[in-house]
Amino acid sequence: MTGKAKPKKHTAKELAAKADAALTNRGGGVAGKVDRLGLDKGGHAKYACQICKATAPDTKSMQIHWEAKHPKLPWDPEKIIDQHAAIDAANKAKPGIRGSIKK
Repeated sequence: MTGKAKPKKHTAKELAAKADAALTNRGGGVAGKVDRLGLDKGGHAKYACQICKATAPDTKSMQIHWEAKHPKLPWDPEKIIDQHAAIDAANKAKPGIRGSIKK
């Protein structure tokens, strides 16, 4: 007969999901907005457009933005603003962490 073993209380998938939920910034609220915009805490938006100040997390996204919004200007990756480099390393903090679900 099969099926007599005790079921596990938590599967590896559940434990990984809990760890991901606890340690990944979901970006809610005012702190999440600051984090998404990449302002003063070195958030996710690393690059800023020199013309319209739109932000992007990587150079490929910035190139897509540039070709869509500024098609008449030539794309030059050297001219985009690296916001993380502009922020002093001492003032740079980690993005917010959500914490646990249970309190």
